[in-house]
Amino acid sequence: MECGPCRGAAPPHLSTVTVDVPSLPVNRSFATTLSLLVLLQVYIGMRLLPDLAMGVPFNVVSVLLLVSLTVLVPVGLMSASLRRRRWSELVAWLGLLSMGFFSSLLVTTLARDLVLLVLRLIGQMSPEFVRGSAAAVPLVALAVTVLGFVNARRLARVKKVEVPIANLPPSLHGYAIAQVSDIHVGPTIKRPYLNAIVNRVNKLGADAIAITGDLVDGSVHRLGLHTQPLARLAARDGVFFVTGNHEYYSGADEWIAEVRRLGLTVLLNQHVLRHRDDATIMIAGVPDYTAHHFHPGHKSDPRAAAGMAGEQADVRILLAHQPRSAPAAAEAGFHLQLSGHTHGGQFFPWNLFVPLQQPFVAGLHRVRDMWVYISRGTGYWGPPKRFGAPSEITLVRLVPAV
Repeated sequence: MECGPCRGAAPPHLSTVTVDVPSLPVNRSFATTLSLLVLLQVYIGMRLLPDLAMGVPFNVVSVLLLVSLTVLVPVGLMSASLRRRRWSELVAWLGLLSMGFFSSLLVTTLARDLVLLVLRLIGQMSPEFVRGSAAAVPLVALAVTVLGFVNARRLARVKKVEVPIANLPPSLHGYAIAQVSDIHVGPTIKRPYLNAIVNRVNKLGADAIAITGDLVDGSVHRLGLHTQPLARLAARDGVFFVTGNHEYYSGADEWIAEVRRLGLTVLLNQHVLRHRDDATIMIAGVPDYTAHHFHPGHKSDPRAAAGMAGEQADVRILLAHQPRSAPAAAEAGFHLQLSGHTHGGQFFPWNLFVPLQQPFVAGLHRVRDMWVYISRGTGYWGPPKRFGAPSEITLVRLVPAV
């Protein structure tokens, strides 16, 4: 086997739970977010409570619930930086669940207002529908949140994908790569969750295993214990890792060292060559598309990742966290790029906004002469919620193109 440039390579009460807010810009950002959140909660309350007409006691309870969301949602946003206290994990869960519920409550309220506007314009508005739809909004939001929670917390199913490669050598027919991506070990994803993923991936018997970024949300000090199951990943041709943007939020250098300590091969504009009889396959990797903003030495460069060995390999595969690396990868002569980052949108309607930043949301696509596959992610970020975008462990097989 050959390797390119990478060769060798005391608990207080709940009220004392705190969050590190290190700088003035962060404080300003927090204040802006909180102000927007308050305005949105006021909007929800004003649009629903008068139409429900349930009386003063009900309105008081409803306002208290909206105030609770106003407090808990920011806690969820900063859950990765909660200081360790007896109740910090519970607070993180409450904050993140509140994020998911608030998102659905806001979207459902907006959708109801659009329907009411249309009915008003066509003269079909009725008091019964106004009141019934107001009652339905929180119920629908709660149902979506519960269903999304179940979908997020279940073990990701295996999705099998065949990728046709022109002039694929016979000895590489059926070559399999197990891809996991965007696990986001952190406030609500811990060792047991990752352990189950590792068990399922190992049972696939893939030739290689690829982790395409966003493994963690938090420091090695906080999460090192919970990423230990990665050491059990095993494949004939190796287990490979590339950084995602969240590694750079969490201390990329420390995580790269930790992942290497666990026995994985980290590819930073580097490649390995693996052989089957007289055929050669290249597995290369680049840092996250935005890595240079955090670490100048980690600028993503698919051409550098291939190096001088590009012409030697019959099949060239690139691991790149973000789909928008694809044009440069195609230009560099790769046959296939494996990516993640998008989560498939994670839950409706945010999947509709992914195309504003990325060329693809999920699945297998073509960029010039190269295929790019985008995983919907194996874990989740933020709220434990997936709706319309199920998690996946992907088994990619190379097949000859017809």
